[in-house]
Amino acid sequence: MPQGILVITEQRGGGLKNVNLEVIGEAQRLSDACGLGFSIFVLGHKMETITKSLLNYGADEIFVADSEILKEYNSQVYVHVLVDTVAGKKSVAIFLPATAMGKDLGPRLAARLGGAYIADCIWLSMADFLLEARRLVYGGKVIATVKSSHPEFQVVTLKPNTFSKAKEIFGKETAVTSVTTQSLPGLRTVLKEIIYEKEYGMDIAEARVVVSGGRGMKGSENYGMLEELAGLLGGAVGASRAAVDAGWRPADTQVGLTGKTVAPELYIACGISGSPQHLAGMMSSGCIVAINKDPDAPIFKVSDYGIVGDLFQVVPRMIEGLKKAPQ
Repeated sequence: MPQGILVITEQRGGGLKNVNLEVIGEAQRLSDACGLGFSIFVLGHKMETITKSLLNYGADEIFVADSEILKEYNSQVYVHVLVDTVAGKKSVAIFLPATAMGKDLGPRLAARLGGAYIADCIWLSMADFLLEARRLVYGGKVIATVKSSHPEFQVVTLKPNTFSKAKEIFGKETAVTSVTTQSLPGLRTVLKEIIYEKEYGMDIAEARVVVSGGRGMKGSENYGMLEELAGLLGGAVGASRAAVDAGWRPADTQVGLTGKTVAPELYIACGISGSPQHLAGMMSSGCIVAINKDPDAPIFKVSDYGIVGDLFQVVPRMIEGLKKAPQ
């Protein structure tokens, strides 16, 4: 009989992102529904704090690979450590977040383990140890249903801000197993240095408020007012694909099917028409406010509040109002 579900977490700068709790939450749900256990795999350096933070989520076991060489992601090293550890365990499924790392690591793992790979899942179910998944295709216009045909090493990446976060489970004993990294192969690539792009505030995928600008912003020089508005609301600035393709904003601020999926409490769309691929990335937002001078813009069909007007007049008035509001 195949064993349970394995969750591979992603750390950055010694901390876990919220998307890891979504992946663990889905492992909790499916393992309970199917009578399976689940385990968590942590890779990085100085992982004591992260490991401790994961002890109360009901996992049967936490595997910890702690080494200086694992501090930053290297596909060859990560795949070797993971395959070396899990190959003999016959896990039913392996879950990863659909981040840049997850999308690179997932298919490599599936190939090495001889399993199936399903990317960017927005819904999962399991019957007879076989996974069924739904994912967006054709720019978010169609939902495809994909079913695995073999109940071992079904590797899937879960789209961020789509699943419910894990709940803490107290009173269950969780084993912690250290994984050796002594038998690493000769590396074909060595990470020398990481050069980060200019910081544009907090990660839009983690923000409680996202203020996004599209083609209607007319240029990068006009995003200052969106940054001011986002700052007053304690949020982050996002962008449409058109704005990113024009070079107005960096790629990691893009909201949409080919960018990041966000689910903030408040999403403000400024000068964004509302293409299907953009809507696919922000439909889970708690409250959507759209500002557009075109009354027929598709964005208004999904917004909770719509403002038909010139964003260059509307946004400054919003900023003015927030500055006058009591703190």
